[in-house]
Amino acid sequence: MTESSHESHENVPSRQRRRFPGISSRAYEHPADRSALVALRKLSGFDTVFKALSGLLPERSLRLLFLSDSVRVSDAQFTHLNSMLRDACYILDLEKVPPMYVNQDPQPNAMCIGLDEPIIVVTTGLVELLDEEEMRAVVGHEVGHALSGHAVYRTILLFLTNLALKVAWIPLGNVAIMAIVTALREWFRKSELSADRAGLLVGQDLQASMRGLMKIAGGNHLHEMNVDAFLAQADEYEKGGDLRDSVLKILNVLPRSHPFTTVRAAELKKWSETRDYQRIMDGHYPRRDEDKDTSVTDAFRESASHYADSVRGSKDPLMKLVGDIAGGAGDLGGKLRDKFTGGGGSGGAGTAKGDATDGSQEPRNPEDPEGPREPGSAGS
Repeated sequence: MTESSHESHENVPSRQRRRFPGISSRAYEHPADRSALVALRKLSGFDTVFKALSGLLPERSLRLLFLSDSVRVSDAQFTHLNSMLRDACYILDLEKVPPMYVNQDPQPNAMCIGLDEPIIVVTTGLVELLDEEEMRAVVGHEVGHALSGHAVYRTILLFLTNLALKVAWIPLGNVAIMAIVTALREWFRKSELSADRAGLLVGQDLQASMRGLMKIAGGNHLHEMNVDAFLAQADEYEKGGDLRDSVLKILNVLPRSHPFTTVRAAELKKWSETRDYQRIMDGHYPRRDEDKDTSVTDAFRESASHYADSVRGSKDPLMKLVGDIAGGAGDLGGKLRDKFTGGGGSGGAGTAKGDATDGSQEPRNPEDPEGPREPGSAGS
C-alpha cells in the first residue's frame, strides 16, 4: 500500500536537513535529461500511450515477483530504510511514498521501475556495503528517479533490451530496436547524473555521496581508499591518452545504462560547487506547479549550451579536437593524425594545403561522436 510522505513523519533523523516544498525535478536534472523530459511531457497523450503499454510490459509480473520473493520495507521490516525512504520523500515533497523492496543479491544495486506507480528495489549487497549516510544518498537518488518520472523510461528500456535479445536472429529488427536502446541508454546515463544530484539534496552530505560511489567502485575497504585520489582518477580518465583512447571510451560507454563511477563522483562534486546548487539550498528553485509553463525550446537551448560548454572545457583529446574544429582551427588533417598517434607528425604547410580540398568533408567524422558529449558518462 502506498502511503503519504507527510504521514507519521516522526522518524525523521535528528540531524536537521533542509526541505524543498513543491520542488520541481527540473531543479536538479542534468540539462540533457531535462530537455528530453520537458519535450516528452509536452507530447499530447504521451502518458496515456505509455500507460497503455503496461499490458505489454511485464510490470505486473515484476510487482508480484518482488512481493513474493523479496522483503518489503515497512515499519516492521528494514525500519531504518523505511525511515530513510519517508524522509527522502518528505525532503523532495513527493506526496506518495513508493513501495520499496530489499532483494537478495550480493551485487550492490538499486533501481526504480514501474509505469503506473514506481517501485524501488535495493539489493542486500548494497545494504551491507553502505553506511547510513551513504545509503541515505542512494535512497534519495531513487526517489529522485521517481519524482522525475524516470521509472517509466527505465521500465521501457529494460523491456526493449530484453526484446532485442529475443529478436537478435532477425537482422533488421534487431538493428532497429538496438538503435532505440542505444539512444535510451545515452539519455538514461544523463538521468543517472540527475538522480545523483537528487541524492545529494536528500542526504545533504557531499562526502557521504562520494564515499558511496567510491565503495560501489572498490568495495567495503574505506580505510584503503581516498576520495581525493578517486576524483583524481576521473580527471586522469578524462584527459589521458590520444584519440584512440577517446574512441575506446565511447565504445566502452555505449552498452552501459549508468555513467562510470569516477565520472559520477566528479560530476556530482562539480555540481555541488555551482551557483545552481547553492540557490536550491537557499530555497530558490523551480516549482513543479510551473512545469506546464516550461518551454521546450528553452530546454533544448540550455541543453545545447551545456554541451557546447562541456566541449570547450573538456580535457578529452576528442572533445578538444571537436572544439578546435568548431573554432575553425587550421591543419585539420595534421591535427587529426597527431591526435590519433599522440605525436607531432611531419605534415607542415604543404600537408595542410594538400588537405584543403577534402577539408569540407573531413570535419564531419570527428563530430559524429558528439552524441555522448561527455565521454565518461557511463557506469556503476
